[in-house]
Amino acid sequence: MLMKTICKFTFLVGALLVVCVLGSCTESESNRNNNYLIRIGDRVVTVLEFTNAFELVKTAYPYDIMKKPKLSREARLRLLNQMTEEMILLERARELQIDISDSELEKAISDIKADYPNGIFEETLLEHAVSFHSWQEGLKNRLIMEKVISKELEANIIITTEDISKYYEEHFGKDDHKSDQGEKIEDKSAMIIKNLRRKKAEEAYTLWIKNLQLKYTIEINKAQWKKICGL
Repeated sequence: MLMKTICKFTFLVGALLVVCVLGSCTESESNRNNNYLIRIGDRVVTVLEFTNAFELVKTAYPYDIMKKPKLSREARLRLLNQMTEEMILLERARELQIDISDSELEKAISDIKADYPNGIFEETLLEHAVSFHSWQEGLKNRLIMEKVISKELEANIIITTEDISKYYEEHFGKDDHKSDQGEKIEDKSAMIIKNLRRKKAEEAYTLWIKNLQLKYTIEINKAQWKKICGL
């Protein structure tokens, strides 16, 4: 799920996946016929884009799983749902006029590259046959989606003093005998609030995204989907 905290490597591969999934999400003449797999408004994902994305996703699964038809279909269905979800988030971003500035994008790129030894970042892109420009566009889309989630979910979450106290007791231990208990909580309050807001957002995400899906017409090409799943 998009709300889960991700490490730098996952963020890199996640952006690569967005390139495969959403790299050419505009509808062309060829996509108006049976070549499309998912269509939401003017956004389209083709069968080829899905296939390319699944090749990347497969690297996260044990090799033998892909040999089992049922498990392979389940993996494809998870990807289909993820792709649909991401398209919806980008549609919502367009409606809210949410974008990522050049400075925000440059900072995100610097942060990711700083976590890699020299040459490894570029090597990862080459391994997946993705240009830096395409990866950058994918990263921008991913940042936009996260900004939508932050605006629609995290910003509306209320954290009470009771929430903070309970979190402190659960993670740092209850210590009623020390007079500086309040100061200890205050020192950690920023971190506690951040963690609580993320946790509550994750809990609210499923219902929120389901309600958001009702706003859009989601077209899945059933004939192409059956071919992809070998049915």
